[in-house]
Amino acid sequence: MAKADKFVVKLTGDFYDAAGKPKFQQMGLEVFDETAHLELSRFDDHRGEIESDQIGGAQGVIVLTPAVTVKSVADPDDLIAFGRWGVGFETVDVAACTKAGVLAFTVPGAVDHSVGEVTVMFMLNLTHHGRSKDAMVREGRWDDRNDYMGSELRERTFGAVGLGGIARATIELLSSFKMNPPIAFDPIVDAATAKDLGVKLVSLDELMAEADFVSVHCPMTDQTRGMIGAKEIAKMKPTAYIINTARGGIVDEDAMYDALKEKRIAGAGLDCFVGEPLTEPHRFGELENTFLAPHASAWTHELWRDIGRTVSGGMYQLSLGEKPRGILNPELFDQPEFVEKWKRHQHQ
Repeated sequence: MAKADKFVVKLTGDFYDAAGKPKFQQMGLEVFDETAHLELSRFDDHRGEIESDQIGGAQGVIVLTPAVTVKSVADPDDLIAFGRWGVGFETVDVAACTKAGVLAFTVPGAVDHSVGEVTVMFMLNLTHHGRSKDAMVREGRWDDRNDYMGSELRERTFGAVGLGGIARATIELLSSFKMNPPIAFDPIVDAATAKDLGVKLVSLDELMAEADFVSVHCPMTDQTRGMIGAKEIAKMKPTAYIINTARGGIVDEDAMYDALKEKRIAGAGLDCFVGEPLTEPHRFGELENTFLAPHASAWTHELWRDIGRTVSGGMYQLSLGEKPRGILNPELFDQPEFVEKWKRHQHQ
């Protein structure tokens, strides 16, 4: 069968506003301007889940927020891959993709530094009462500062739940703050790797009891959903904080809210929530010991550029017959039907 003239990649509709203009200034998609056989287009509309009529004859789809479901792969004849604009993949039905012979991949490494910076930002804002002190000046409550003595990161212990790229970047950024040696819970990482990083591996119970900052850096899976519940939070020091820049639901929100309201823990920095997007004021906003963001605290021009370069680079690699990083269903490379389809669209 003749090879296709172009390797066509589409962006989902949520990259554009109602007038059809790009929402973001930097997207790191230069490879499409520099490579003759790659063609970039976009969905005409935005839906909550991708449907096959939006894909048309494209070989790749770069996905911002819509879900990838069985409907997305109803007509997979020319479709090679979905590339997620990020590292989370709980909205991607990987099993459906695999059954249909469609790859799914994320962008490992592209978000590490940005989310690491945000984790440190949450830690500093919480320990120095940044939100409250800002309000004092805005509201003319200067003398209230006497009631808001902060604490430093120095001599505190950082505990990472998950020791992937983001946690490692955070630990590197924290290295100048004179903290205690970091600890981590990650059943996948071996002790030798952790030791090379200067990290002590502990159980989840040990981490909850010892850490001054319980920082969540694991993906949302069936195994991690609700992993930190009332029992685990009860083990925390009253001076300790929860930081969650991963996914809402890994930490039980009811248990966390009760602990924060009753001041059984010092505070929480939350960039993600159950039921996103939130379109009404959230109950965590009623609490003074929280610092909140709309799952966008790490959004920077640099982050968007790096994600774009990584995901478009993955599509470029696939168009050349190469395997990108971050593949969620690598078993497809051993399936003759997928390999034959992939070869049809390769440009070498």
